[in-house]
Amino acid sequence: MSEFTDIASAGVPALPAGGEPVPVVLSGRYTADDVTSIFARARDLKVLVVGEAIVDEYLYCETIGKSGKEPILAARYVSREQFAGGVLAVANHVATVCDHVTVLTFLGETDSHEELIREQMDPKVDLRFITVPGAPTILKRRHVEVYPLQKLFELYVMDGDEYVAQSENLCSALDEMLADFDVVIAVDYGHGMIGPEAVATLCAGARFLALNTQTNADNRGFNTVSKYARADYVSVSEDELRLEERRRHGELHEVVSIVAERLSCPRLLVTRGSQGCLCYDRDEGFAEVPAFTSNVVDRVGAGDAVLGVTALCAVQRISPELHGVIASAVGGQAVGIVGNRRAIDPTRVLADIAARLPA
Repeated sequence: MSEFTDIASAGVPALPAGGEPVPVVLSGRYTADDVTSIFARARDLKVLVVGEAIVDEYLYCETIGKSGKEPILAARYVSREQFAGGVLAVANHVATVCDHVTVLTFLGETDSHEELIREQMDPKVDLRFITVPGAPTILKRRHVEVYPLQKLFELYVMDGDEYVAQSENLCSALDEMLADFDVVIAVDYGHGMIGPEAVATLCAGARFLALNTQTNADNRGFNTVSKYARADYVSVSEDELRLEERRRHGELHEVVSIVAERLSCPRLLVTRGSQGCLCYDRDEGFAEVPAFTSNVVDRVGAGDAVLGVTALCAVQRISPELHGVIASAVGGQAVGIVGNRRAIDPTRVLADIAARLPA
């Protein structure tokens, strides 16, 4: 018997007596060919990905105990690994499905890491850099216990003030480029690149604007989706969405509806970790889809993978149910990858979904 059961195609799922949402699962209305055709149609889309380039550095170590002279943890260095992260990782995920991908991002004049970035990018990705004088390319250094893969400490190497100063150059580049793309994915980590002027330019000029505003240690509380006047698609975590509404508790469907109306946004995806995702469509309502895996190796970059791939689905206006299933399949694969060591494999995504379809 399939693990999926039939659901209604629209409306808010019923709640049992305990108040927990009934997991929505893929109905028998779809086939593996339906999913394959979505990826096939995405192949020829022209996609621009805008946002901060980030180098993710993992310093692997083994903890050896408390320091003899200070109340701090001591560890032995083992090795180092660096990944092209941030907007670069999103572009690599998009390039697994789409043949026409361009990145517009900032690269620091000092410690640019340009060689590493070019080595790790998919050959199909066209890189457009705006150099930031006197600043490094953003680097996030994580000290990681080798086994189990456990992060101990994180250090940011960045200069947000210098990024803010490049707003005019970014807006000029956007003005020249936006009209050439079917989909614009704004990956806004809140580190200074996408300021008010760039936001206004994106909202005014993007044919289809897909959006994520990330909450992190550098911007907590200052980088929510309401900084944008409009969006055609939003993909955010539940915490990020609740922060937008300053509503820690309460019915998630209501929060989604309020934010979607505020942004005039017809499609919105909320990622919920082990609880899967909630997908909203203005015309068809809500669909809740469970997580496809409980085996989490590393959550870094999982939301970026989901944003990149599902934006290509959102522009095709597929059903919220199928949209959520693709999101769970992509997220399930992404949390099994260390950092941004590699992009998702769409063949595996399709196989995972096909295996879960009713016989």
